[in-house]
Amino acid sequence: MLKKTSGIVLNVIKFKETSLIVKIFTRELGLKSYLINGVRTQSKSSKMALYQPLTCLDMVVYDKTNAGLNRISEARLSHNNQLISFEFSRTGIALFVTEVIAKSIYENYQNESLFDFLESSVHELNHPEAKLDLFPLAFLIELAGYLGFAPERAQGYLDESRSQPFTPQELNDVRFFLEDLMLKAYSCDQKINLKLRRKLLDHLLDFYSEHLENPGVWKSMTILRQVLS
Repeated sequence: MLKKTSGIVLNVIKFKETSLIVKIFTRELGLKSYLINGVRTQSKSSKMALYQPLTCLDMVVYDKTNAGLNRISEARLSHNNQLISFEFSRTGIALFVTEVIAKSIYENYQNESLFDFLESSVHELNHPEAKLDLFPLAFLIELAGYLGFAPERAQGYLDESRSQPFTPQELNDVRFFLEDLMLKAYSCDQKINLKLRRKLLDHLLDFYSEHLENPGVWKSMTILRQVLS
């Protein structure tokens, strides 16, 4: 059955010589895997650009119940992620965002509110004035609410984790920063130094790992640490 849906690309795997298997978080159908044949070519008509991390698409798809892989009938950009695609720092953050989402949801998981949040986050990341140094932290704080394990107060992020990397003085600074981050998200205007920002990011990922079923290693962190330097 053909269905229209919006989607955000999370993960791409090369398949055979010219094809791809693409995981796309769709608004109406949830997380789906699609087989796309003949897309990895050098021709001018190649549609590889459609399947980059955090690309937002408008699609017409074949949706078969219990099918492991579905197919896409039509796909086009819903908006242009030019800055994300061509700036190393934004591309690195995009890879981090897609990894976190992919580890947080499962096949066929459907949540329109989460999709809308992710789509708005893509718009924010693509904005010229986006605060890139704070973006990963704000994203993790906001996402925890949609996944259902966000503490009500900033102190909860410090108390509800086995990881305690902060000194007593740092705890005060982090708590104050987290309060502003929870209130203002991507508009947070508080400043913390690089060392503390990195420690907080590691702490939040430990917090996520304690709540997710099989988080494994956070592979995008190597690139993200360069972005946050």
